[in-house]
Amino acid sequence: MPIFLDRHDMKGTNAIEVAEAHLKDVSIQDRYGVKFMTYWFDEERGTVFCLIDAPDQETAQRVHHEAHGHVAGEVIQVALSAVEAFLGRISDPQPSSQSENRNLEPAHRVIMFTDIVGSTEMTARLGDRAATELVRVHDAFVRRALAHHEGREVKHLGDGIMAVFDASEAALACARDIQISLNAYNRASTEPIHIRIGLDCGEPVEDSRDLFGSTVQCAARMCTEAEPDQILISANIRAECSATFKLTDRGFKYLKGFQQPIQAFQLEWRLDEAV
Repeated sequence: MPIFLDRHDMKGTNAIEVAEAHLKDVSIQDRYGVKFMTYWFDEERGTVFCLIDAPDQETAQRVHHEAHGHVAGEVIQVALSAVEAFLGRISDPQPSSQSENRNLEPAHRVIMFTDIVGSTEMTARLGDRAATELVRVHDAFVRRALAHHEGREVKHLGDGIMAVFDASEAALACARDIQISLNAYNRASTEPIHIRIGLDCGEPVEDSRDLFGSTVQCAARMCTEAEPDQILISANIRAECSATFKLTDRGFKYLKGFQQPIQAFQLEWRLDEAV
């Protein structure tokens, strides 16, 4: 059966009420041949996301309606591998204690793209083997920073990496540390590697029919717009951690795929900052 992720606007609801609604879904799911796999709840934003194995969207909504009346405002079909990559799990987490049986994890995520500047020219100039070795150097620095800052690699893009974070501060610290590490490497290398990085944050079901569709697109376009050695972030991320990092307003950018210009901010970094 197909897998769906739905979005509920439930402002004013608390974690206990959401957990009870999830249990009500589970209690009648067998009648409809549906399996409610897990959910994410963001009390601050008032959103709930349910992961459902169902014959179709209508059947999943019917269970919601009968169980507790909270039907979803949006539903998209998803791949389990993508959900696990972006959200970190595809089933209910085990409670850490008998008294703690509620899922309090929000689905809000930060998406980061890295891109090696001039990778095509680099391959033409150095050859496939030497260029591949430089890509591996990039990969090693990015993956080490991801491990240190609890990021997860979603996809390798040939000359870059797409990654996801649960928190904006961790994502920005990771991006900064990647640039610092590569800058230190370049000072001792005869063949430097320069990269650009872009980030945005959002929820898994928004205005598009793809998982984190607009967030992924914005982060990728921010990366494309960035200069070598630059980190560009969206206003969404700035709103979450502007007091923690030094950010410079780079104005509004007309990004491909977006009708309205998007405000971009540059995350400043220095070589002498701790990694």
